[in-house]
Amino acid sequence: MVLPAELAGAARALFGDRLDLAAAYAELLATDGVVRGLIGPREAPRIWDRHLLNCAAVAERIPAGARVIDVGSGAGLPGLVLAIARPDLEVTLVEPLARRTSFLVEAVEQLGLTRSVRVFRGRADEAASGATGVGPFRGDVVTARAVAPLDRLAAWCLPLAVRGGRVVALKGASAQEEIAEHAAAVARAGGGEPVVHRCGTGIIDPPTTVVEIVRERMTVPRGAKASRAARRRGR
Repeated sequence: MVLPAELAGAARALFGDRLDLAAAYAELLATDGVVRGLIGPREAPRIWDRHLLNCAAVAERIPAGARVIDVGSGAGLPGLVLAIARPDLEVTLVEPLARRTSFLVEAVEQLGLTRSVRVFRGRADEAASGATGVGPFRGDVVTARAVAPLDRLAAWCLPLAVRGGRVVALKGASAQEEIAEHAAAVARAGGGEPVVHRCGTGIIDPPTTVVEIVRERMTVPRGAKASRAARRRGR
């Protein structure tokens, strides 16, 4: 997958000396990702601007050495992109579908990221509660891209964040409207007031829009409640 000349400057700014690794991932998406139905054929020519650069810009909202959990990772967007751009991060990719997790496992191995990236097959609530016998997981930052409206996203992602940690959700132009509509649901899930940020300003056009929510209160994940109820019934 050739990097378009007009995007080379932005790609170097966002990936630095790991640009070759980003290019290898772009090639995986454009070939195996399309064949396996993870990326639409019409998306292949736009992998750099629509997917890689858009996701890599979010790295500016993530502190050094953070533990990142990417919910609904799909083909690895944005989690795998962030792991490439930021080798200081510890990234967990959460994805329930087998064909997608298979691709993610193979991509992590091929890109040589096994020390910093792990793949969890399951839902967000299972990752948060440890209901599958793996976990529970907690991150300093929980990311998600085009997964669901903000109310459901908060319910899924906030339980995966440590107290004081953040959910960073990639959103579109309607981000502010979503906040107005779902602020009460976010608060019920333990989140603070959602804030909109533009990432990559001056590097990519348009910048990436994210909604950031700090986890202010600890709540019990729904999966954990179900697991406790099942244990009580088994006594």
